[in-house]
Amino acid sequence: MTRSELMAKISTKYPTFTLAEVESVVKCILEGMEEALVTGRRIEVRGFGSFSVKRQRQRQARNPKTGDSVLVEEKCKIHFKPGKELRDRVNNNVA
Repeated sequence: MTRSELMAKISTKYPTFTLAEVESVVKCILEGMEEALVTGRRIEVRGFGSFSVKRQRQRQARNPKTGDSVLVEEKCKIHFKPGKELRDRVNNNVA
């Protein structure tokens, strides 16, 4: 689902809000989530899941094409752990 699809779905469910208002709310929520992750905080949405930032330490890797050893710098990754309700709904709808 894209951002515009999300906004369209919200605006059809709540017709009293204009598309501009829905866009503003969605933008505010996503910016808040982004700010929390950038500052290293955890986001938890009950029933949906949680987002957290995990550090990946600096390591040695190999270039698969040449076989040369390459130093991979330390970096952060965003980790998503689905909540039990979301996991159960997805697992029950898998054909």
